[in-house]
Amino acid sequence: MPRIEITVEVNAPVDRVFEIARDVESFPDFMDDLQSLTILDSSADGNRTVTEWVGLVKQFAMKLKWQQEDVWDTEKKRDDFKALKGDIDEMSGYWQFSESGGVTQFESVVDYEVNVPLVGPLVKNLIRKLMEKNLRDQMDAIKARAEQG
Repeated sequence: MPRIEITVEVNAPVDRVFEIARDVESFPDFMDDLQSLTILDSSADGNRTVTEWVGLVKQFAMKLKWQQEDVWDTEKKRDDFKALKGDIDEMSGYWQFSESGGVTQFESVVDYEVNVPLVGPLVKNLIRKLMEKNLRDQMDAIKARAEQG
């Protein structure tokens, strides 16, 4: 299963970055490739959510839809997530937030599987590049929002 690992340095306190990342309902407001995100279920403390995502793949003029479970650990500043169903065959990973010298390290690790019948290595490489770009765009959007104020 392919894996994507990205770390972004954010010039903002870890608590601020973590809270922006947890506010998933606001993602469509500042993430261009996300049409909608709806919370379907949430624990009383908000540390476990099930969400429905509708992403836009502009290069192919198509939408990707999936449901995802997130488990947020406020003490460890971590989100463990996995896709439950939808257009993405398998996806799991985590976001980890840690502070060092007033700068937040925002680390993302994602394992995924997107099976498109009858595709070769060229298309699989394109899917990987699109997945990497989408993840980096999400992280950069959170970074920009955290550094604004």
